[in-house]
Amino acid sequence: MQKRALGKTGYDVGAIVYGGIVSMNDGQEASDRYVAWSIDHGVNYYDVAPTYGDAEEKLGRSLIPYRKDILLACKTTQRLKADAEKELKRSLELLHTDHFDVYQLHSMTTQEDIDKAFGKGGIMEMVVKLKQEGVLRKVGFSAHSEQAALKLLEMYDFDTVLFSMNWMLDKNEGIGRALAKKAQEKGFGLLGMKSLIERAWKNDDEKAASPYTKSWCKPFDVSQKELRVAAMKYSIEMGSDVLVSPGNFENFSFMVEHADEVLKPLTDDERRLLDAHFKNVAAYPFFVKTNGGWAA
Repeated sequence: MQKRALGKTGYDVGAIVYGGIVSMNDGQEASDRYVAWSIDHGVNYYDVAPTYGDAEEKLGRSLIPYRKDILLACKTTQRLKADAEKELKRSLELLHTDHFDVYQLHSMTTQEDIDKAFGKGGIMEMVVKLKQEGVLRKVGFSAHSEQAALKLLEMYDFDTVLFSMNWMLDKNEGIGRALAKKAQEKGFGLLGMKSLIERAWKNDDEKAASPYTKSWCKPFDVSQKELRVAAMKYSIEMGSDVLVSPGNFENFSFMVEHADEVLKPLTDDERRLLDAHFKNVAAYPFFVKTNGGWAA
């Protein structure tokens, strides 16, 4: 699998990132198998969070033989320093490491999130200190609001941003374009999530009956290979440096197996295919309008 520069971080990353939810709830043996397969296929960046069930525990054990050869990213939904310090200590223990190559403020969405993180006693006090000490090598954030993302980038020189760079969101509202432009200007690494997503789940019953219950939104079905590849190409064309997989091994392995293909230019036929399909799914956006912009 081809490696790509993650902005100006100095990291060369395989085109597909291992999303920690892949290891969640499937047991240690399965996680070990998934990780060994991913290593064999050139994956070198692994992303996880405390909110992903037992993923830190399972992925942490699976990565022990490979830790020195891979990049490990973790996240936090804590906004205050005291809470974040406790959570970070636990994450480092579960993931059997003394540092994170990337540490991200997770799901930054509202002005309140920003105010707490950057206010007195906020998590950014911890982040800045531990980056200087080398415990957190690079610092980023994930966001479900482009407005929030752009505000954050005015407040601190973040190294990475994890954001939904999705074909439908772009066609529907142009979501992701301003962030991609900012990445060109500032040089942060842009990790595109939800590139394989078709639409929101219609309801809980649809999700429960699907093989993709670990995915927050509905991925394209495995039978829709042409749409899957086109959607991933679209995310790269939008400006993603690399793509983060949805939460199950079947979708992750598909992305890895087609990684080199999706780095090729989007064809006119693929554009027409996505345009035609957009009419079928536009009624099911997985972002909703809020006073602060678009949010999950």
